[in-house]
Amino acid sequence: MRLVQVKLSNFRCYRDEFVMDVDDLAVLIGQNDSGKSSFFDALDVFFTDKAVPEADDACVHTGDSKVRIACVFEDLPSELVIDVQHPTNLEDEYLLNSAKQLEIAKEFTCSGTGKGKLAGVFARAVHPTADSYDDLLNLTTAKLKQRAKELSVDVSDVDQRINTALRRAIWAHADDVQCEQTDVELKTETAGKIWEQLKKRLPVFALFKSDRPSTDQDAEAQDPMKSAIKEAIKDQEGTLNTIADEVKKEVQEIANRTVEKIREMNPELANQLTPRVKNKNWDSLFSVSLTGDEDIPINKRGSGTRRLVLLNFFRAKAEKEADNKSTGVIYAVEEPETSQHPHNQKMLVEAFEDLAERDGCQVFLTTHTPVLARRLDQHSLRFLAREDGQPVVRYGRHDSTLQEIKDSLGVLPDHGIKAFLGVEGRNDINFLRAISRILNTAGESVPDLGQAEDEGRIVFIPLGGSSMDLWISRLEELDRQEFYVIDRDNEPPKEPAYKKVADRLSQRDKCTVWITEKRELENYIHLDLIRNEYPDYPGTGDDFDDVPHLFAQAVHEKSESDKPWSDIVADLEKVKKKESNAKKRLNREFASKMTPTLLNQTDPKDEIRSWLKAIDQVLDGQ
Repeated sequence: MRLVQVKLSNFRCYRDEFVMDVDDLAVLIGQNDSGKSSFFDALDVFFTDKAVPEADDACVHTGDSKVRIACVFEDLPSELVIDVQHPTNLEDEYLLNSAKQLEIAKEFTCSGTGKGKLAGVFARAVHPTADSYDDLLNLTTAKLKQRAKELSVDVSDVDQRINTALRRAIWAHADDVQCEQTDVELKTETAGKIWEQLKKRLPVFALFKSDRPSTDQDAEAQDPMKSAIKEAIKDQEGTLNTIADEVKKEVQEIANRTVEKIREMNPELANQLTPRVKNKNWDSLFSVSLTGDEDIPINKRGSGTRRLVLLNFFRAKAEKEADNKSTGVIYAVEEPETSQHPHNQKMLVEAFEDLAERDGCQVFLTTHTPVLARRLDQHSLRFLAREDGQPVVRYGRHDSTLQEIKDSLGVLPDHGIKAFLGVEGRNDINFLRAISRILNTAGESVPDLGQAEDEGRIVFIPLGGSSMDLWISRLEELDRQEFYVIDRDNEPPKEPAYKKVADRLSQRDKCTVWITEKRELENYIHLDLIRNEYPDYPGTGDDFDDVPHLFAQAVHEKSESDKPWSDIVADLEKVKKKESNAKKRLNREFASKMTPTLLNQTDPKDEIRSWLKAIDQVLDGQ
């Protein structure tokens, strides 16, 4: 199940109901005490049974002790098995809200001292409210039969051992069950079975706090390694037990002989001795500590390295738990940039973006750092502000929000930046980084864009085709040179897909726009590089081949999948995911294999070199 919305009421600073939509990647930005950490803590309370609110987590401004945390989900299970061999589904049980989503709320009583207590679990759903039809989920089999009798419902053709079948028959009997959106209690004896099934399908929630310890001996860091030891021992258990039996046998024999020798000298002492040989559990014989090239333990390394290692231990542990549950995982990471070099910050952003693109993965971050915020797609940004003392959320898709973020963080600070380079997405960024590095290393007079970015001389702007026109006025006030690389998309004689946007940008001072001669940047990757690994790649090297789609097809067919590509094409979501993975590989792996000679062949007009040389003049201050 995929989390799409969170609702908080009376939890710490969230007095009135606070609602935030979330995507696969959501980045919370705001000043200290704006509610970012409290938002993550609320999710931890919702998803983690061991986490409960403290008595003082109820908002101090209301005087109410009841805290409510609700999560809304999509991608719901098609069926739930509550009664043996008789599956049902959430819609038939009237457990979906007005948007056909699953909305689960937990309520806690927070009063006195110590921990709060779970007071109830509810589904906010469009549910029957008519008398005698509103409480069926709370009735046992015997009571459902009695209710059917009272309402004169014909259940002769219904398997009366199965509650779901009885409920459906009773609801179907009514002329109007008067469905309205209401809270349906899920902690009763019967409805609790539904909740138990839903709990198994909830995503694993993994919270990485900004102030947690950062050594490799931290208990949380050791857990995944201990699991790895246990699994490795289990694989060799037979061999190890055979060795242990042989050792015990020999040691037991020596111990017995020792007692007998003692008996010769002191029978009374010998009678008091019983030889016993014991061995420890195998996993107690091993411990794990990560060391570097010079055998320096991680806990003796710098704080940034320790935190980076622990962050990835955290990821490993969360993924293992999600694998065991066969469900998704939500990574919530506070201030991942803490103690990290700017180069590592860039790598972390890319890693989190990759994670968010995986099936079943969502990533939520908080940050105070301009470098991190400006690298992310605007649609992932959430700015937490205050109105009348109450947190409110502003979404990065709105221009006004980006201005607020800029004012709060200085997202685009003026310290050495000489140019902005706008492209349609981060895959294009990877392509240009790779090609510029290859040409620069070969001695050509072009900049290494990745190095220029690390040095803070250039900022990549991943625009996204659908939002490209929003950038026309956004960067103008910053008084820096702007470059834009825009895919042509359409084959001539059709105009480029974003020609109107390009024309408007070109009219601005300090703004240069290039539209590719080919369909998109993937078309500049040499056909031979792809066919060396995928001989059956169906593309021809044409300027307007849909390279990501054709590459996704080649990868699928080489994977020996049971389903032919012709069947996959019908599933648009699956094709989109495969094309996304294809673009990622093409622009990272295959673009990095290009050479100046191969680029001469795929780009005979030297488009890419001309772009890079123009950027170089600005970066060198010419």
